[in-house]
Amino acid sequence: MTRETLVTAHRQGIAVLDGLIAHGRGEAFDYLLGEETSAPALVAERAAAAYLVTAKRPVISVNGNVAALAAKEVARLAVAIPARIEVNLFHRTNARVKRVVRALERAGAKDVLGLRPDARIPGLASNRARCHRSGIYAADVVLIPLEDGDRAEALGRMGKSVISVDLNPLSRTTLAATVPIVDEVTRALPNVARFARTMQKKPREAERIVRTYDGAGNLAAVYAFLRLRLANLVQTSRNQRSRAH
Repeated sequence: MTRETLVTAHRQGIAVLDGLIAHGRGEAFDYLLGEETSAPALVAERAAAAYLVTAKRPVISVNGNVAALAAKEVARLAVAIPARIEVNLFHRTNARVKRVVRALERAGAKDVLGLRPDARIPGLASNRARCHRSGIYAADVVLIPLEDGDRAEALGRMGKSVISVDLNPLSRTTLAATVPIVDEVTRALPNVARFARTMQKKPREAERIVRTYDGAGNLAAVYAFLRLRLANLVQTSRNQRSRAH
């Protein structure tokens, strides 16, 4: 169903072929993760919520794949925080930006930025550098689901806290993020929204999480989880072969 959704989004001019390739890469990692949210991912999602609700200018960045797969989840998260939404595309045309903005608006998003960028992210040569001064450029915390490592690194150099959602635990995006969430986007965003609604009532708890969150330690826990998953798969395979013979 997810693949068909992306194929349809490509035909509608929302997703690009490069995005479909990227999804396949992430999907392979999701099989290794067991196609469910791991305990380390939940920790990261809770930390992401804390960063977003304590931010002064939080922004959710959206590309074609995110609009195709999780437009409703983005809209609901933006309300829960609350945060601005900005469309930011590598393969950018004005027509494609309009289509992505419309997809978000149909899902309930309000006041979506992206059509008239008036600033640039320093250190980026691609169209990803184009952004809104009142959006990504001014943000202190940026959530970048399904994004690229170049922009994650550039946003970090600007002094922003970067939250990624990427199923690849070895990608540059994951390694560059302040809070790397290794989970599938339609699972991750509702979890972040749920934690955000809780933390709106517990601001001191949110501030404590921001102070104490250990991104490197959390990523190490993801690797340990994958190692355990692989060990279990090895043992299961051996057991099955033993029974067969």
